[in-house]
Amino acid sequence: MATQRKMLRGFDLRRIRDAEWVAGVDEAGRGCLAGPVVAGAVLVHRSFYEGHWCRRHAREINDSKQLDEARREAVYRLLPELVAEGLAFYAAGLADAREVDSLNVLGATRQAMRRALHEAGRQAAGWVRLPEKGVDEGLFDVAAQGLPVALVMVDGLPLKPFPYEHSAIVQGDGKSLVIALASIVAKVTRDRLMCGLDEDYPQYGFARHKGYGTVQHREALREHGPCELHRASFLGKILECEAGPDLQSGFDFAALSG
Repeated sequence: MATQRKMLRGFDLRRIRDAEWVAGVDEAGRGCLAGPVVAGAVLVHRSFYEGHWCRRHAREINDSKQLDEARREAVYRLLPELVAEGLAFYAAGLADAREVDSLNVLGATRQAMRRALHEAGRQAAGWVRLPEKGVDEGLFDVAAQGLPVALVMVDGLPLKPFPYEHSAIVQGDGKSLVIALASIVAKVTRDRLMCGLDEDYPQYGFARHKGYGTVQHREALREHGPCELHRASFLGKILECEAGPDLQSGFDFAALSG
């Protein structure tokens, strides 16, 4: 883990160059059958990489998929320390199942990332501004023009269209420390949300599988049909393959998409 920490930190430092602030953006839940796509955005000051928090805790940070739940939660609970020191701001953005159906999952992911980054930038008003395309005075107002502009790094391929200039880093959550932090924010936020929704929809077992297409989840779909949290655009082929057109015809996909 120490070697991984050095790799992630070193990647960011090579990318940052003269930037005073850097933002990482990542998502969770893109491949789920139910629930929202959730994006995390984390803004960190350059001095974060040399500070005591990074020296002490960065060894615990990695792509959220490589960490167990306890480790992700532990890192997430430490983030307010960075905010209190003025070294970081973070936020999550959501795109719900209906947006996945109407925009497709890539469009919904783009919306969630835009919302997360916008909220993190709003929290950081007065400290840093985001590189908003085509707006010289920045995201907030003319007074923000003198603020440093963040370098934005997004996990995956370039986002088009997207309101902020950014660098796209394929598999960035395993390369960049700040994108890895964003992946943890996204994953923890989404897992907590799905656990909360499990109380309202106990028949599906969302607390266990978080909306992914596990055997348990597919069995619950066969027994109970979909609910408003399910992505109609994801279910057709799965249900047709598993149960045939007779079961598929019993689901009101139009109601879900409406």
